[in-house]
Amino acid sequence: MKRIERQATVMITGIAGFLGTHVAKHFIDQGWKVLGIDNLTDFELSKTKYDVEKSRKHNVDFLSEIGAKLLLKDCRVVTSADMLGVDFIIHCAAQPAMTLAIEDPALDMATNVIGTFNMLSIARDLKIPIVNCSSVHIYGNGSNEDLVEHENSFVGEMTNEDAPILMGDLTPLHASKRAGELYAQTFAETYGMRVANFRLTGMYGERQFGGMDHGWVANFAIRTLMDEDIIVFGTDKQVRDILYAGDAAKAFEMWYEDGKSGTFNIGGNQKNAISIKEVLTELNRITGKEQNIVMEEERFGDLWYFVCDSTKALGFGWSPETSPEEGLPKLVDWIKDNKELFRKEE
Repeated sequence: MKRIERQATVMITGIAGFLGTHVAKHFIDQGWKVLGIDNLTDFELSKTKYDVEKSRKHNVDFLSEIGAKLLLKDCRVVTSADMLGVDFIIHCAAQPAMTLAIEDPALDMATNVIGTFNMLSIARDLKIPIVNCSSVHIYGNGSNEDLVEHENSFVGEMTNEDAPILMGDLTPLHASKRAGELYAQTFAETYGMRVANFRLTGMYGERQFGGMDHGWVANFAIRTLMDEDIIVFGTDKQVRDILYAGDAAKAFEMWYEDGKSGTFNIGGNQKNAISIKEVLTELNRITGKEQNIVMEEERFGDLWYFVCDSTKALGFGWSPETSPEEGLPKLVDWIKDNKELFRKEE
């Protein structure tokens, strides 16, 4: 895609979230002007019992330090007038957790469906490209029944974008994420827009306030460093192809420059596939700290194995670069530097 002569501007929804901060930093480093919206909800964060106020302020302060402009607004009510002069929309704002979708399906639907529809409508009005952040939860957990069990992990097949979707036990999160994808696809086909769905998987990195509902890699790292029980549901042989958030951030700009409408797996691929047990072992090695691991019953809807095939994203030049051996120490160092954020509220 031809580069705009003036300084290009990207709008990032959910910019104060974990992924949003990484995307913002990447685009600023590449010379873009970065605007963002966020309603600074504490719904997910409050479940962690971290210091919610300090945690939210931490990411907001980071955005200010790097020069990103934040508009305090909800993606469901933001309008085209808020985005005049924007060249590209990255829709990161979401309700991402399966457990929270089960707890509050109305909030899940409003955020993931109405919010996505509104952002697509704005992109249509402004005639600009947009990426919708979806999830590998789209594929469902039907593959749980076909896994081969090895000593440290399950072994299964890689999944590409042509694989069956919504398999196995479904939750409201599956419905809302798929609805968002369908709206993105239909806006592209009906109105001739450039629209992509990114099915993201296993992301981790700095500024991730992971809890038991979402952000499992960060959750385990935080609990290791804070000497707290590490809860594993079902089995520690579950596998994901984890993806360092800085690598994910690059995919958005690369798609903007040379990507077509479509749905793309954005994940760590086979080379970054790692089990819960292996992540815990690596965190023990990096931190030198003992871990108290507590096994509990499996949770409804959990996917026990997912390794994506993101070959399709090579069409616009993207592939993951950062290995767990390189990325996990970055997460650990950030947690060490910010322990006051993770002290449990009384």
